[in-house]
Amino acid sequence: MDAFIDQPLGQLARRIAGATRVFDAHGLDFCCGGRHTLREAATSRGLDPQPIAQALQAVAALGTPTGERDWNSATPTELVDHLLTRFHAVHREQLPELVRLARKVEQVHGDRPDCPTGLADHLSAMQQELESHMQKEEQVLFPMFARGQGTLARMPIGVMRREHDHHGESLQHLMALTQDITPPRGACTTWRALYLGLATFRADLMVHIHLENNVLFERFAPALAH
Repeated sequence: MDAFIDQPLGQLARRIAGATRVFDAHGLDFCCGGRHTLREAATSRGLDPQPIAQALQAVAALGTPTGERDWNSATPTELVDHLLTRFHAVHREQLPELVRLARKVEQVHGDRPDCPTGLADHLSAMQQELESHMQKEEQVLFPMFARGQGTLARMPIGVMRREHDHHGESLQHLMALTQDITPPRGACTTWRALYLGLATFRADLMVHIHLENNVLFERFAPALAH
């Protein structure tokens, strides 16, 4: 258990199926903050790392759930195909609708003090930044992997990791605007649908970044050398 405490979150998330759910439940950033150890990440949030390590130990004992893919054993091509279909394509569907819902909530409920004012503009900016990021991966980085040039991709991988850090900061601002994506009392159906969609988008983006930073990129440019 003590070994878990002093391992980076990214390594734990990569090795233990279900670790990401444990980290998310405690508000630990395992994607952009994956280089921090469990002790460092927990302490920074005022948490005791021991119970978290115990939860990880329990999850590790269960092994990989039946039907869940272990992406550590996938080839780079298989992992890239998964990223494109499960995350790139999905984000392109999610964000326009989230922007639409956010604008509607702000237009109708802008006079309420608990209205997430500025959320629509923030999501619109995230959409533009994420689209630019995904295009760089699709047009430059992923083709390098396909050509077997992953070992030459250290520089573009470094750029993608830095952009991932910015995406993580954007998610933190999203959480601040929405009271941790918690709809207020009396929230209308549109407001609740917006927050449900935001929770799904946030979870998807965190797993997306985790698979790139901690699994795919680690094969060609380990974070310790980043």
